Amino acid sequence: MATTKSTKAKTAAPKGGKDAKAKAAKKAALAGTNSKSHRKTRTSVSFHRPKTLRLDRDPKYPRKSIPHVPRMDQFRTIVSPLNTESAMKKIEEHNTLVFIVDLKSNKRQIKDAVKKLYDVQAAKVNTLIRPDGKKKAYVRLTADHDALDVANKIGFI
Repeated sequence: MATTKSTKAKTAAPKGGKDAKAKAAKKAALAGTNSKSHRKTRTSVSFHRPKTLRLDRDPKYPRKSIPHVPRMDQFRTIVSPLNTESAMKKIEEHNTLVFIVDLKSNKRQIKDAVKKLYDVQAAKVNTLIRPDGKKKAYVRLTADHDALDVANKIGFI
């Protein structure tokens, strides 16, 4: 009988260990993984919303069926050439053409419009808004183009 006691004693000890391990596992499962949480110490008084994932737009169809035509083309940019006495002096002495242009057009658009309409290269463009609310552009041509010839081609000399 002594032999049986010793075998029981050996088997009883590991069984108690397994039982304790199972109880610990049960306790951990009931408590959950987030049972021991601590608050992060706040170092700032203001709250900043956390940055989250921002995906690019992936439209299923275009919102416009066709793109619009350019709103400021060369025909809208240049309204009319100006042929006052002071403008004629600019043409003859400074190789500069004078135009009334659209109020919303900028210097680059004026330069491109002159190039497209009259096939001349502009050196620089100066603009001003007149007291009557119209925009005037002084287009200085490069040395290889003559403003007098261009004015004749336009037909206001």
